[in-house]
Amino acid sequence: MKCHHCQSVDNKVIESRDVADGEAIRRRRQCLNCGYRFTTYERIERPSLVVVKRGGTRQLFSRDKLLAGLQHAAEKTPVTNLQLESFVAGIERELYGRGEPEVSSSDIGELVMEGLPALNEVAYVRFASVYRKFRDIGGFERELSKMRRAKQAPGKKATK
Repeated sequence: MKCHHCQSVDNKVIESRDVADGEAIRRRRQCLNCGYRFTTYERIERPSLVVVKRGGTRQLFSRDKLLAGLQHAAEKTPVTNLQLESFVAGIERELYGRGEPEVSSSDIGELVMEGLPALNEVAYVRFASVYRKFRDIGGFERELSKMRRAKQAPGKKATK
């Protein structure tokens, strides 16, 4: 593992722990050359999962891309990176658990839309505005109405 500061490969692990989802190990490292401290994550390498986009194009699934989108949606909310990492790990488990080599981008989006309200409602509305391609205030109002209905009827899912 290279130091991001001086590019030295001499470092030591000063702390190691499982990430909340149990799918990764977080390691704090210290460069023996310059003393810089940094964090790395070790994950099991899984087989490639191809995402079929709305336009029919295909690309490899990227947990980092999903995480970045969620971080953007959760910006300036109390949601922590650890919560987002755990949320993304749950979505990954679901996708890989299906055992299929391809998944549609809409399946991923729906998994996010199902779980995100429990994490943070503001992040949910922000994500929904991009995912559902809101063009005006009416889109926001419809999504907020669905959220209110879902809260009033806890056993029922809101429909599209």
